[in-house]
Amino acid sequence: MAGTRDAVLDAAERVIRAHGAARATTKLIAKEAGYSEATLYKHFSDKHELFLNVLTRQMPEFGRLMGGLDRRAGTAPVRTVLEEIARTAIDFYSRAVPLGTSLFSETRLLEDYRSRLTEWGVGPHVPIENLAAYLAAERDRGRLRPGTDARAAASLLLGACFQQAFFSHLTEAVRAADDPAADPAPALVATLLDPLLPEAAERG
Repeated sequence: MAGTRDAVLDAAERVIRAHGAARATTKLIAKEAGYSEATLYKHFSDKHELFLNVLTRQMPEFGRLMGGLDRRAGTAPVRTVLEEIARTAIDFYSRAVPLGTSLFSETRLLEDYRSRLTEWGVGPHVPIENLAAYLAAERDRGRLRPGTDARAAASLLLGACFQQAFFSHLTEAVRAADDPAADPAPALVATLLDPLLPEAAERG
């Protein structure tokens, strides 16, 4: 059964990338997968659930990393953790952007997905909340300045990662491996983190 489910998800992703979410009908997906539409409904209640599973399948590493942040506070250096998050987030957003942006092609479809995300308690706000909780814990341990706005910092970092991923689809620039721009994580994290470190307050 798992093989059939994975084949359907693979087919759905190909169809969505080729035609967009609005035109990715279950009929097209079933044809691409080589199964009947009835087979699709044995695994997914509707197209919404199928599409959300396609999206969430892009993020196993990102989801595990963000979901486990509550256990990372006070362990590794904050910079190390944030750079790992930035790299993983950029990779996830780079794969998810082409799928997610297709939602905006049809207002009703987008509204349906917003409702479904709320119902399931998932969505783009969850990683921000995970990261904000981690940063707040580090602040409470004295590893960040007392006045640090954890949620704002989390939003800034993940927002920058999303922008990097989005822009990567709009340019064909090829960067050398030793070009700092090829790995933007250290610069993004340094710009955000350095002013938030306790020693920054002492210098200021």
